[in-house]
Amino acid sequence: PEERAEAARAATPPVPPGPAAPTLPLLERQEERERLSGILGRGRSARLSGPAGSGRTALLDAVAADCADLAPDGVVRLSGRHRTPAELLHELFAAVRYAPDHRPGQDVLRERLREIGAVVFVDDLEFGGAALDDFLAAAPECAFLLAAGPDTPAPSPDAHVEDIHLAGLGRGAAIELLESAVGRTLSDDEANWAGDLWFESEGLPLRFVQAGALLRQRDRLRVTPAEFDAFGALEEAFGPTDPEAAAAAAAAAFDGLDDPDVELREIPLPSLGEGAAPAALLASRLSRSAQTALRFAVALGGEVPHQAHLPALVGDTHADAALGELRACGLLSPVGPRYRLAAGVLTQLLAQGHEPAHAAADRAHTVAQHYAWWAAHPSVTPERAAAESDALLAALSVLVAGHGSTPETEAEHRATAVLLARAAAPAFAAGLHWGAWERALRAGQEAARLAGEVAEEAYFHHELGVLALCAGHLERARAELEASIGMRGVLADKRGTVAGRRALALVADLSGEHPAPAAGAEEPVSPPRGIPSLRGPGRRPAAEPFPALAAPSPATTPPAPFPVRPPTTGGPARGAAKSAFPDFADEGPTLITRPDTDKGTGRQSLRGGIISGARRNLAAVGAGALLVAVLGTVVTLGATSGNGEDPATNHVTSDSTATDDPLDDGTDGEERPAEGEEGGPDETGGPSGSGSPSPAASGSSSPSGSPGTGTSSTPGSSGTPSTSDEPTTTTAPTPTSAPPTNPTSRPPRPTGSSPSTSPTKST
Repeated sequence: PEERAEAARAATPPVPPGPAAPTLPLLERQEERERLSGILGRGRSARLSGPAGSGRTALLDAVAADCADLAPDGVVRLSGRHRTPAELLHELFAAVRYAPDHRPGQDVLRERLREIGAVVFVDDLEFGGAALDDFLAAAPECAFLLAAGPDTPAPSPDAHVEDIHLAGLGRGAAIELLESAVGRTLSDDEANWAGDLWFESEGLPLRFVQAGALLRQRDRLRVTPAEFDAFGALEEAFGPTDPEAAAAAAAAAFDGLDDPDVELREIPLPSLGEGAAPAALLASRLSRSAQTALRFAVALGGEVPHQAHLPALVGDTHADAALGELRACGLLSPVGPRYRLAAGVLTQLLAQGHEPAHAAADRAHTVAQHYAWWAAHPSVTPERAAAESDALLAALSVLVAGHGSTPETEAEHRATAVLLARAAAPAFAAGLHWGAWERALRAGQEAARLAGEVAEEAYFHHELGVLALCAGHLERARAELEASIGMRGVLADKRGTVAGRRALALVADLSGEHPAPAAGAEEPVSPPRGIPSLRGPGRRPAAEPFPALAAPSPATTPPAPFPVRPPTTGGPARGAAKSAFPDFADEGPTLITRPDTDKGTGRQSLRGGIISGARRNLAAVGAGALLVAVLGTVVTLGATSGNGEDPATNHVTSDSTATDDPLDDGTDGEERPAEGEEGGPDETGGPSGSGSPSPAASGSSSPSGSPGTGTSSTPGSSGTPSTSDEPTTTTAPTPTSAPPTNPTSRPPRPTGSSPSTSPTKST
C-alpha cells in the first residue's frame, strides 16, 4: 500500500510554490460523473471525449475519487500524451507491481497484466482503433476510463467502450464559475461582458478560468497604493500582490468603504477578443520571472521545465514561484506528473509575436545546455531524468529542426543537440523509458548527420541497434549495427568496430542463424571424401566400398556396377552407407579415373584401382623410409665425430699435452685426486671413458677398446678382458680412500689395433 501510494503521488503534478490558485467547483458535470462511476462499477470501460479546455481532467479527478475503493488494485492514473500502447502497458505494470529495474518482455508482460484488477484512468489518449482494442484486451480484469480529444480515433464497435461527450457550460454555470475564480460578485458590466464571452467561447470552462485571472489582475491594478503607483516599485520589488487580498480590497472598495490610502483607478474591461484569447494580456501583467519562464515554455513548444530547473534557467533564486503564478492565471494545465501550456495559449502567444524566432532558438539552446549538464551529472537518477523527458526531448527537437537558428549559430546548436542526446539516452534506457530512449537516439542521429559528425552518427546507429535488439526486432537491429560497423570501419575505429561485431554476433545467435548440431546425429561411416568411388567406362558411380551394417534387402540395396564379393569373415552383408555430404546435391562423389583403352570387366577395373592405390601407398612408404635413413645417418655421423674429437678422459691440462698415440689418454701418470677433491671420481658418478679395461684393486672395471678405430666401445668387442683375479662388472666404480695400484699383468693386444706399451691407469 505504501508503494502504491507513492506511485500515485508520483503520477500527479507537484503543487507549485507561489500564490495558490482559487479552488473552483465542478459545475454541470454531475450527470456525467454518476454515469461514468456506474460504468466503471460494472467493470466496463468508457471513453470521455471533448474539446481542449472542456474540463476532462477535472472530471477524471472527481470520478477517480469516487472509484478509490472499487478495485482490489485501486486506481491507476496514466498520461497518454506522446505514449504508445506498449509504453502505457509497461507503465500500468510498473504502477501496480513492484518490480524496480525490471522491464518484462511482451509475453511475460501480458501474462502479468491479466492478473491486475484496477480502475485505470488515461488522460490525453492519442490512439484508437485496433491499437486501442489491443490495449484494452491486454488487461481484461481492468476497467478503463479514457479521456481523448475530438481528433483522436474512436475505438472499434467490438471493443464495447461507451463514448461520452463533454459539452460547454451553460450561461448561468459559466458566470458562477467566473465569480468563483474572481472571488466576488460580478458587476453589471462584468456580467454583460461574461455573457458575451460565453457566447464567443461556447461555454468552455478554461476560458472563464482565464477570464477570472484577467479580472483579478484588473482589481489589483485598481487598488494599488498611490505612493507606489507613480514609480511602479511595488511590482518591481515584490511582484504581484496576493490575489485574495487584492480581491478583498476591491470588494471593500465596491462596498463603499472610504480608505484614504487606496486610490481607485479606472481600468477598462478587456475587449471581447482579449477575453476569448487572453494569453498575451495575461502574460503582460505577470512578474518578470514568470514572463521569462513563459518564454522558455514557448521556446520548447509548450513544454514547461520542472520548477527545480527554473532558478538556473531564469537566473533568479525565487523563479520556482513563477510556476504557481502561471498556474493561477490559467496558462498551465497538468499533464501527468508535470505541467504544460494550456490549450490555445501557445497559438495565441505566437500569433501576438510574444518573442522573435531567433530569441526562442537561443532559449532552447540554453535549455539544452542545462539539460546536457544535468542529465550527465552522477547525482541525477534515471527516474528523475525519465520524468523530465518531455521537456528534454522538446529542446532536442527544436535544435535539430533549426527553427529560428542563424547560419552562425546553426552548427553550435546541432553540436549541443548531439551532446544532449548522448547524455540523455543512457539515462532514459536505465529509467526503462524506452520510448524516450528511441526518440532521443533518432534526434541525436539526425543532429550528427546534419553536423557532419560521422563518429557520433555511428554511435547512435549502434545504440539504435542495441535498442532494437532489446525490443526483439532482430532485422532492424542487424541493419543499424551493420551501418554502425561500416561507418566505424571508415574511421578506423577498432574498438567501436569490435563492439558492433559483438552485438551483431548476438543478433545472429538470437535469430538462430548458427544452430547447434542435433544431438545423436548419425555420423558418416567413412571420413569425408576419404574413400574414392571407382568408375569404369560407361558405368554409373559405384556404391560405397564399405557400406554400413544392415540386413540385405532387395528394395534398399542399390545396384552395383560390379559383382559384390561376400565378406571373407562371414556375417551379414552391409548396406549402402550414408553420404558424408548429403546437402551437396550438385556435386558428385570424388572419382579417380585413368585412361583405359582395354574395356575389361568390373573385376578388372577394381583390380586396376586397387593396384594403382597400392603403388601410391608404396611410394609414400618408401619416401618415408628414405627420410628416416637419411636422418639416422646424419645423427650417427654427428655422434661419431664428436667422440673422436673429445679426449677420452677430459683431463688435458696446460702441463700435459696429448700425443698422437691412440692409447694415450692425456695423463702424466700422476695419482688421481682423492675423494671429494675437484676432479675426483665422485664428480662423474659413472664409468670412465678409457678405451681399454684396467683391473683395479677396488674391483672397478672399464670397457676395453682403443678409441679412434671405429669399432664398438662395448666390452669384449675389440679386446679381451683383464687377467685380474677380480671379476669385471659393468657398474660404476666405487671410490675408495686407498690410491689405485698397478695392474698385475698387461692386457693382451686387441685385434687390429696397436699394442699398448704402458699399463692404463684407472680413471
